[in-house]
Amino acid sequence: MSKQLIECVPNFSEGRDLNIIKQITDAIESVEGVRILDVDPGKATNRTVVTLVGNPDAVIEAAFQGIKKASELIDMPKHKGEHPRMGATDVCPLIPISGITMDETVEFAKKLGSRVAKELSIPVYLYEAAATIDERKNLANIRAGEYEGYAEKILKPDWKPDFGEAKFNAKSGATVIGARDFLVAYNINLNTTSTRRANSIAFDVREAGRVKRKGDSVTGEIVKDENGNAVSIPGTLKSVKAIGWFIEEYGIAQISMNLTNINITPVHVAFDEVCKRADERGIRVTGSELVGVIPKKSLTDAGKYFLNKQQRSVGVSEEELIKIAVKSLGLDELAPFEPKKKVIEYLLEDTASDKLVRMNLREFANETASESPAPGGGSISAYMGALGASLGTMVANLSSHKRGWDDRWKEFSDWAEKGQQIKDELLKSVDDDTAAFNQIMIAFSLTKNSDEEKKIRSAAIQAATKTAMEVPFRVMQLSASAFPLLKAMVESGNPNSISDAGVGALAVRSAVLGSYLNVKINSSGLKDVAFKEVMLKKADAIKADAIKMESEILALVEKSM
Repeated sequence: MSKQLIECVPNFSEGRDLNIIKQITDAIESVEGVRILDVDPGKATNRTVVTLVGNPDAVIEAAFQGIKKASELIDMPKHKGEHPRMGATDVCPLIPISGITMDETVEFAKKLGSRVAKELSIPVYLYEAAATIDERKNLANIRAGEYEGYAEKILKPDWKPDFGEAKFNAKSGATVIGARDFLVAYNINLNTTSTRRANSIAFDVREAGRVKRKGDSVTGEIVKDENGNAVSIPGTLKSVKAIGWFIEEYGIAQISMNLTNINITPVHVAFDEVCKRADERGIRVTGSELVGVIPKKSLTDAGKYFLNKQQRSVGVSEEELIKIAVKSLGLDELAPFEPKKKVIEYLLEDTASDKLVRMNLREFANETASESPAPGGGSISAYMGALGASLGTMVANLSSHKRGWDDRWKEFSDWAEKGQQIKDELLKSVDDDTAAFNQIMIAFSLTKNSDEEKKIRSAAIQAATKTAMEVPFRVMQLSASAFPLLKAMVESGNPNSISDAGVGALAVRSAVLGSYLNVKINSSGLKDVAFKEVMLKKADAIKADAIKMESEILALVEKSM
């Protein structure tokens, strides 16, 4: 399962005093586990938008510290700016990025709102997915009347805050907190300079569509309903806002889009629909441009989408999927596209946590052979498992692309995709095993000068020992899960690669047995007898099954050669 990440985009009512802005961002950055991706102050709006990302608990703490600091430094009676606002921290949305659902994100929004109201005496309203009342889903409804009208508005029964008293906070105003989907700012490039034609395509695809007219679609009389309201023709894409414009810097027209829910309309779907509508008008899409950052899944999904269209296996590496997405969407047409600077998860990478798998083969072998006790047998076992799964995946990909087997490409693509998932998890375990060993060393190094210190040290050793059993046990499970892939490739995959699948089975069996040794040796120091017995019983069963599966697969290999 991917690591839980949420994005938070608090909007602070100060965009001119850099000292105040710096104090707010310093408060946010004081929390470990978050990273500020962007700080965007606006002088005319007198507003600063901060984008931070991290694990949910850390983000909630960081957002609170930012809101608290803003309440101390910003005096709303003196605030003037072009942008609508109702508080020192005007709005603070939370956005699920990976490993977390919208419902879970809503709960974090409520947790933050409750704390802001209780500890800072700032009235809080919930909006978007967190809204408790339909009328409050739309931020504009909550913010209507702005700060100047809020002293009167808060006293109305319909506008009682979701958290906090119905009491006007003159200095800080009110704050709107919520949960919403990730918004992607995305521009699609056209081989035309005509803004009018670009707008026509934008109206074709955007959810709001275009106004319905009689006769000529541009100059005809606007059609109205019985209430006198203009009738609209909806566009083809849900959760999409779009306009056409001309970019003088590039000398081209673009469709400028906001994808407000990439689960409903992903980037690749928007791109293909614009291609279709542009082609109908004799215009060609030449590429596209991503403004800001994007979740990794958006690009890997796009890579799979374009591979599926080609009837090619999607069971390729994450790096290859992103490369295919970039080339298919033309994201590098106007400027080089660097995933490390554009993908949220890559911006947050802790390179220390996967030091080993970043090494080349020679470096990894040299590090293993050095006098350092780690990486040891556990990390090597995980890597053998990854190599075994990789061999099975290779056979699946070769089979998917084999001449004459075109009608079976999806069958092998599914196998290859499963193999990639197993491989990626096992590669992560290479460093996890070394980290688990290091935790044991740290625990043993704790001081034991008093009874209390001895108690703390003993508890730390036991906790680290449990982890040191759980990590190789997980490697056993993951490695063993590659056997069905390998067996299927021997039985029905490309016959020219049957020996590769056999070697994969040998590697996976070695990974299981090697990890078993680590489970067993670490169990010797564990005092939790019940836990130890359950783990060893399960490990024995996986070991026995691995030996059996390897034997069956090798027998099939021998029979087929």
